[in-house]
Amino acid sequence: MFIRSKITLLLLTLVTACAQISPMEATLSSSGYTSADVDCLSEALYHEARGTTYEGERAVGEVILNRAADSRFPASVCGVIDQRYNGSCQFSYRCDSIPNDRYNEPAELAKMRSISLELLIDRQEDITNGALFFHAASMVPGWFSTLSARGQFGGNIFYR
Repeated sequence: MFIRSKITLLLLTLVTACAQISPMEATLSSSGYTSADVDCLSEALYHEARGTTYEGERAVGEVILNRAADSRFPASVCGVIDQRYNGSCQFSYRCDSIPNDRYNEPAELAKMRSISLELLIDRQEDITNGALFFHAASMVPGWFSTLSARGQFGGNIFYR
């Protein structure tokens, strides 16, 4: 799966080498996403999933994409991440007092960007099986217990 994504990106780089737009822009455009979507998803993964497993990072991204595809949520990646419900942020880092553009771990941000591109350009099977919600496994489930659990990845439990 990971190798296929890398091969796809390499081929697109070669094909678009003489074009006016970058390979990433061409690929994103053909998949229906923009560079803003990459930036928003990378930021969210950095703040919400950094330090977990690859599957955990990918699973958080899957939730965001699943929400963007569900009519009950905003229809864009950035819209999902920015959404508030009853005044509360859907993604906790959006409501804390830390500036969202502060990235103390540049290598982690680059990793999250790579995962974001993989999800947006060559999304494989959804490992969360359609999850729309998640919370830390260490947290008391609260209202999440009324939902169907879809799995646990990287220290989070995922629900639909």
